[in-house]
Amino acid sequence: MIPAPFEYHRASSVTEALQLLTTLPEAKLLAGGHSLLPMMKLRLVSPTHVVDLGRIEALRFIRRDGQVVVAGALATHWMVESSDVVRGAVPLLAETAAKIGDVQVRNAGTIGGSLAHADPAADYPAAILALDAQMVAQSPRGRRTIPAGEFFTGLFSTALASDEILVEVRIPVPSGATGSAYLKFAHPASGFAVVGVAAVITVDAQGRCAGAGVGPAAYRPARVEAQLKGAALDDKTVGAAAEHAAEGVNVNEDLFASAEYRAHLARVFTKRAVLAAAQRAR
Repeated sequence: MIPAPFEYHRASSVTEALQLLTTLPEAKLLAGGHSLLPMMKLRLVSPTHVVDLGRIEALRFIRRDGQVVVAGALATHWMVESSDVVRGAVPLLAETAAKIGDVQVRNAGTIGGSLAHADPAADYPAAILALDAQMVAQSPRGRRTIPAGEFFTGLFSTALASDEILVEVRIPVPSGATGSAYLKFAHPASGFAVVGVAAVITVDAQGRCAGAGVGPAAYRPARVEAQLKGAALDDKTVGAAAEHAAEGVNVNEDLFASAEYRAHLARVFTKRAVLAAAQRAR
């Protein structure tokens, strides 16, 4: 449980962090530390350089910008969970943050670190996909915006380039009568999502849902969404649509949950999340 030797660098600004990434291309970025440090202790990764972003206060904020909620990458889970801005405008994100780990994790872990790490069992990715959010990445070349649907590319893999830092998450505020819900079957030891499902339902508009923990990366089940569009969201209709929740997914399998059991949970929790979101939209 002791990491391999590495050099520690503490950046005081995004510019300084980017300079370090340019000169140390093999470096790993450290935010809250709840993803990278356990992997280093287990020697699943052994970076020779670690760049700590934790002191960059310019990235630790949550604000509303018109019809968008903007969260800095270093906003902690507790900040997201307790923010009046988030609770009022995008309650799904606050609900999701409240279900991450325990109090200690939520006070140190960050939204940017979690999303950039892209753990398939993390909670945020499903909510970010269902909310149709955008990630803002910064590199020496400037900033670019990455839609959530293009951000998660595979197991622990994102669209971020090696010289980019995730600096902001931009979440559009839903319009109209909208309800949302995030439900998960948590692993009893780690609290990670064996299966997690986020759903956003807007009256007289298309609903969105996304799953986490099921496959190598968070995803939106296209057939579920297609069957829900314009349908009466009753128990029978939603149940029929939820049967396709794991369709086309290379379902994860581990010592805790077989692929068959995980696919079953995906169907069950998709139905529950969609019905809960629909009830809240009324």
